[in-house]
Amino acid sequence: MTARNSVIGPDVATTLPELFEERVSRSAENCAYRFYDALNGVWTDSSWRATAKDVARCRAALAKEKLKPGDKVAIMARNSRYWVIFDQAILSLGLVVVPIYTEDRADNVAYILEHAEVRLLVIGGDEQWQDLHASLKPLSKLKRIISIAECSGGKDKRLLHMGSWLPMDYPEVDRPVFGPDELATIVYTSGTTGKPKGVMLSHRNILSNSYNALQVFDIDTHHVYLSFLPLSHTLERTVGYYLPMMAGATVAHARGIPELAKDLLIIKPHGLISVPRIYERVYAKIKENLAAKSNFEKRLFWQAVELGWQRFEYLQGRAKKPMLLFMWPLLKRLVADKITERLGGNLQIAVSGGAALSPEISKVFVGLGVPIVQGYGLTESSPIISVNRIEENKPDSIGKAIPGVDVRIGENDELFAKGENIMLGYWKNQEATEAVLRTLSFSQTVKKSARSIWNWPLPPTLCLNRPWLSARPNLFWLY
Repeated sequence: MTARNSVIGPDVATTLPELFEERVSRSAENCAYRFYDALNGVWTDSSWRATAKDVARCRAALAKEKLKPGDKVAIMARNSRYWVIFDQAILSLGLVVVPIYTEDRADNVAYILEHAEVRLLVIGGDEQWQDLHASLKPLSKLKRIISIAECSGGKDKRLLHMGSWLPMDYPEVDRPVFGPDELATIVYTSGTTGKPKGVMLSHRNILSNSYNALQVFDIDTHHVYLSFLPLSHTLERTVGYYLPMMAGATVAHARGIPELAKDLLIIKPHGLISVPRIYERVYAKIKENLAAKSNFEKRLFWQAVELGWQRFEYLQGRAKKPMLLFMWPLLKRLVADKITERLGGNLQIAVSGGAALSPEISKVFVGLGVPIVQGYGLTESSPIISVNRIEENKPDSIGKAIPGVDVRIGENDELFAKGENIMLGYWKNQEATEAVLRTLSFSQTVKKSARSIWNWPLPPTLCLNRPWLSARPNLFWLY
């Protein structure tokens, strides 16, 4: 488990800005973020102290925009140190962050900005501006657009480059006092039908989920995590940004999916968060390379996978000791190590979420020593509800509920979850809120089918004053 003396719990930091400031206080000279300096062609480290100075500059610039606590600011930029700087500066002024996927359609972006009543928008650069500017013209509530990189704004006076917008120094500005239950962010879910819904998450929602996830993840101050899933995705934002901050770990921001293979070899991360598609691509590349190998090499590879899987099941306590286990050190050196080295060689946990990773691909990676764990969650739950543990990992499941989250199965296998991580509701959509947040009571006797699915003791009921969130997973893997 994570070293307790390094973790900043919700009892110490009750809001996200307090979490950042406490981490700066405890770890000022430690490396907070690692990023690629394209101008000089080198990877560069940024300390917590240096990051805090840039947050102060950004906060001073935001203060000049005359925004009021509760006003909405959208970030539509790639993962980077700047994403963190804007996020922390926005939150520290009691403003609400609206993250937007960088590849979203212009009409969808315009809808989100209008629906959320966004006053200021942060974009990455010229490519986004060229896609968006026509859709942004009619938005009267949008008063300022900040571009991280230089871009041509045409006649739109709202657009400023970050370099000219930020002050040279970082003067202190008046900051509002607010509590953990204030709205921190509105995250719009893609949805399958209709317009996206804006999930309202408080500071408490996110901090409690980060802290409770730390109870099952082994993260320390010397660990480095590679961030490449969009920070507009709540899984990456909670687990790949706030959680490492809470633990004091370093986050390296990948250059992009095309450079991911190189970045893994350079950064050598201890952890990362991914969607199944990334593992599917790696698996496809492995099969492509295997096709050109001799029959002997192909047999050697699949023997390593099979024996590695048997070894994994044995170590998990679900199978007998394999008869050929003595061959594992050789197969590990000849086959497995070559795969794990492509992922940097230091990987201690790889979270796969967002969809199901096929059992076939899970078996290959887990058998070869890649520590993949799957879980289940929703943006509405900040997002983690359940996850496998490294020491108790069932790859065809999504594991047990994390501490602080109470779960029940209702009629028709409907999943209910309750905890401090459950959203405040949907922004300007009371009907949708009432459809998923309900006040319910459950008997102590859980039906047999639920017992067979879960196969673990139900945790005690928590946060009785909070409603239950209902969901229908497309695959019921919980056990």
